[in-house]
Amino acid sequence: MTARRRVSSTIPHFVGFAKRSLNSYNLPGYPSSSSSSSSSSLAHGIHVFHCPDQVGIVAKLSECIASRGGNILGADIFVPEKKNVFYSRSEFVFDPVKWPREQMDEDFLNLSKLFGASTSVVRVPDIDPKFKIGILASKQDHCLVDLLYRWQEGRLPVDITCVISNHERGPNTHVLRFLQRNKIPYHYLHTTKENKREGEILELVLDTDFLVLARYMQILSGHFLRTYGKDVINIHHGLLPSFKGGNPSKQAFDAGVKLIGATSHFVTEELDSGPIIEQMVERVSHRDNLLSFVQKSENLEKQCLAKAIGSYCELRVLPYEENRTVVF
Repeated sequence: MTARRRVSSTIPHFVGFAKRSLNSYNLPGYPSSSSSSSSSSLAHGIHVFHCPDQVGIVAKLSECIASRGGNILGADIFVPEKKNVFYSRSEFVFDPVKWPREQMDEDFLNLSKLFGASTSVVRVPDIDPKFKIGILASKQDHCLVDLLYRWQEGRLPVDITCVISNHERGPNTHVLRFLQRNKIPYHYLHTTKENKREGEILELVLDTDFLVLARYMQILSGHFLRTYGKDVINIHHGLLPSFKGGNPSKQAFDAGVKLIGATSHFVTEELDSGPIIEQMVERVSHRDNLLSFVQKSENLEKQCLAKAIGSYCELRVLPYEENRTVVF
């Protein structure tokens, strides 16, 4: 096993995670059980661990996997300087016959108790179900459409349970036709300043594992976030905290910026100030007009949101300190 201790000065801001359920996904480049050769019965697993730092954690993690005939493919480890905290993410292969899923949960639970871990989550893509998500969107379609097509092509490791919007779409629009063909429910909920329809949204997303705001132009209240109790991922134009609020592309264009960006972050009660998952940038110049500026911005938003969702589903994102993340 090759383990790396990494101390990074570029880890983004974060506040905390909601408790998430144990669903799963298909890892890029990993063969599914249906495509594996008959000579190979190995499955892939991922384990993430967060506990107080002490000597021997890596050895015990390795022993736990090796004792059941598993083999570690790679491990990322992060121990911040002058802080008593340990983070790890391990990928491994194992024989499900020799190491049944229930036994694996029990083994990692015992390890969690041994080290007083605050996070110990294991995923087996060939066995566990995918994350179930709800997508919220407003009038702009670019992020929503991108997610739908990635999902259709099998590049988005989730099951989409519903799409909710405060903008009405006609029956012959490309989004509605796509959703109808794929039997994904669409819910139009007209919102006002006085009524954000949050109670109805909560009922519709009760069975989801996390939510995605695909350019949803409504502010979710603290009551909504506390009641939902799980993670909500948002996409924002620009490198936060710049250009908050409405029409951020025009704000940036009018400011004459030379570097545009997109930020995907967790939603908190403070507007556009949640823990950052992913950021992307691209240069612009005096030759750009508002149209080309917006097109570049929208492309960044699509890529940034999709990558953040992929990282989340692959268990690459862990809470760090009060307002930061460790992203493996």
